[in-house]
Amino acid sequence: MVTETRTAEGLLIAGQRVQAEDGKTFETFNPATGEVIARVAAAGPADVDRAVRAARKAFEGGKWPAMFASRRGRLLAKAADLIRKRTDELAALETRNGGKTIRDSRAEVLGAAACFDYFAGAATRITGETIPVSAPGLDFTLREPVGVCAQIIPWNFPIVMAAWKIAPALACGCTVVLKPAGQTPLTALALGEILYEAGVPEGVVNVLPGSGSVAGEALIHHPLVDKIAFTGSTEVGKTIMAAAAAGIKRVSLELGGKSPNIVFADVDVPAVVDQCIYSVFANAGQDCCARSRFLVQESILEPFTQALAERTSRLRVGDPSDETTEMGAIISPQQLATVEGYVTIGREEGAELVCGGSRPEDEALSGGNFLLPTVLGGVRNDMRVAQEEIFGPVVAVIPFKDEDEAVRVANDTQYGLSGSIWTRDIGRALRVVRRVRTGNLSVNSNTSVHVEAPFGGFKMSGIGRELGSKALDLYTEVKNVYVATD
Repeated sequence: MVTETRTAEGLLIAGQRVQAEDGKTFETFNPATGEVIARVAAAGPADVDRAVRAARKAFEGGKWPAMFASRRGRLLAKAADLIRKRTDELAALETRNGGKTIRDSRAEVLGAAACFDYFAGAATRITGETIPVSAPGLDFTLREPVGVCAQIIPWNFPIVMAAWKIAPALACGCTVVLKPAGQTPLTALALGEILYEAGVPEGVVNVLPGSGSVAGEALIHHPLVDKIAFTGSTEVGKTIMAAAAAGIKRVSLELGGKSPNIVFADVDVPAVVDQCIYSVFANAGQDCCARSRFLVQESILEPFTQALAERTSRLRVGDPSDETTEMGAIISPQQLATVEGYVTIGREEGAELVCGGSRPEDEALSGGNFLLPTVLGGVRNDMRVAQEEIFGPVVAVIPFKDEDEAVRVANDTQYGLSGSIWTRDIGRALRVVRRVRTGNLSVNSNTSVHVEAPFGGFKMSGIGRELGSKALDLYTEVKNVYVATD
């Protein structure tokens, strides 16, 4: 049954929840049931202007950039504690709004808290350097906050992506205007309120749900924005980069991927299948660093594909709020149709449907956006299903003969975000690591992300590095100072 909330969730501007100036709202849905779970204020250009001006005021005349770094760090640490205290509440909200399993949501909420903890500590480690110059005097550098940051995040990891953007920006003394995806605005709004509860001053954090074509466009073109940070599709990233050129705005982009999972013949096949399966089917495959191309050495292609199909067929697809569910719902009917379309395209191109590819038969899931996890065999790397980002639970199995061919196929894509290498030969692993053109690689692991380490892509997968100490570079400018002594 479709239900609606009585009042719209307001925008968060300068610490206050307010309705959109033009009164517009939109509905947000539960992907697992199709029901409306909230009505949300839709930010328009006037609201963007209000939020950006509030952030500019907080930056230029406010307390935040001038605050002792240690105090900023303590506020971020307090925010991390508040997030942890609300783990169950935030995870349940994330699962209802995003369709991901409750176990994944809980881990992601804790990951957001860990991100704020890390950058709480980083706040006092933003340092310059002294430089010996060929002149009588002292030369040194300062790292200063870049200013007002427009931050646009996707729907696949809402609270984590918000934390990745907001935490380093605040640690550096910047102010932010965050635009969450229209499909998943609820945990971003909750996170903004948590930051004010932790003690950030008025205007430092602003959250504007709304459409990319309206709120997003107004935000990236606003003359008082100094920096744009975006996570999402490569096509939108191109548009943002072009728009930023007019104002020479600083830009960081974390974009699409078509990452390889390179499996050599010396592995324990069942063990590797059991580990690497979640690298593509977690979050229903809606992950920019999903290993959606399994490159498998020819001598183990048949047993590996059989083991992969068997394990994939056993994945429990169902109610995301059930603790035993292993794969939840796709975000929307439109995205479900897109993924199904790619399965059809793959078969028309000559790929074999090894398993999955259809909706579950369970009548209880008929109202949601569910698709059985899908394995396509007999894939060539020039097929669309091997080159284009599907963003759903579909993996393409591609054979290779030797190390050189594995590297060539892995690199034969416009993307370069992540990947995994599976082998018992550490020498081979290190050789392949050096040759694969991608920003993040794991050896004998399906993990791409560590809050302490940089994350970002090569080629059309983006510009800049989030997380770790490298994220501080995105939100600071370097000022050189020379003091003459003669």
